[in-house]
Amino acid sequence: MRGLILALAALSMAGCGYEGSPLPPLANIPSKVNDLSAVQHGNQILARFTVPGMTTEGMALKKGWKLDFRIGLAPTPYQEDAWAEGAQPVPGGAVENSSALYVIPTGPWVGKNAVIGVRVIGENGKESGWSNPVTIPVVPPPEIPTNLRAEAVAPGVRLTWEAHGMNFRVFRRVGAAMFAAVADTPQSPWIDPNTEYGKTYTYHVQTIVKLADNRTAESDLSADVSITPKDVFPPAVPGGVRATPSPSTIEVSWDPDTDPDLAGYRVYRAEAGGMFVKIADTSTIPTYSDHAVENGKTYRYAITAVDQLGNESARSTPVEATLE
Repeated sequence: MRGLILALAALSMAGCGYEGSPLPPLANIPSKVNDLSAVQHGNQILARFTVPGMTTEGMALKKGWKLDFRIGLAPTPYQEDAWAEGAQPVPGGAVENSSALYVIPTGPWVGKNAVIGVRVIGENGKESGWSNPVTIPVVPPPEIPTNLRAEAVAPGVRLTWEAHGMNFRVFRRVGAAMFAAVADTPQSPWIDPNTEYGKTYTYHVQTIVKLADNRTAESDLSADVSITPKDVFPPAVPGGVRATPSPSTIEVSWDPDTDPDLAGYRVYRAEAGGMFVKIADTSTIPTYSDHAVENGKTYRYAITAVDQLGNESARSTPVEATLE
């Protein structure tokens, strides 16, 4: 009996909750934006950032929050409160999966250093701190490149365009893929060496203006141009051709061609003052033994290279040999 009473007493004590000081209420202040960035694109400023999903206390930000996005001139010396007081709110903005985009016309800000910033206002009206400020030196819209042309050349695809400027960015799309920046170049023309025959490539170009503090302004994109290059380009002309008489043949050799699609070589021969005539198609081995020769005669030889599509190079510099 005594044991039962002790057990019941212990159980009763274990069930009693501990009462301490109550926890302070949560402040529910939104975390501030820390990845604001912006670039001038034509006559617009494109500003991007990520909307934070948490409060300063690490709790999920409740729905109903708003964004306070502003643009203004920087006071000297820069003070956040003074900038915010004089800055203009920018309405609109698009948010998708926490990624925000604001588009600001450059008109009122051309020739000025504009400062942009954003803060989050929670559904309870509490405000985050201002984001990292971003200064944009706004310039007249850079000139859009025109008359973009694409031409297949032996090293790749050659692009030409017309525009004033010293810096340009080239974008390329392969087939139906997305456009991607492939090069920055100081001028037209530009050759894309990373192409394959039979594939379709689409390009556009924009002008880039370099500004202070490693910032840039960019033009709108040029019109697109597409091309499907075909291999109509012969291999390089063989060099180092040599003709050496032996007792019953003339041995012809030359430096190997390094074209990746080389199929072989053609050997041309001329007797005395006659015309060159093809006497052989050879493999990719750069030698040929001419057995159809006669003692006392002088022969001239020239070599061409042929690729796998049948494109033939020009003839090499002729060499001659006399079979004694």
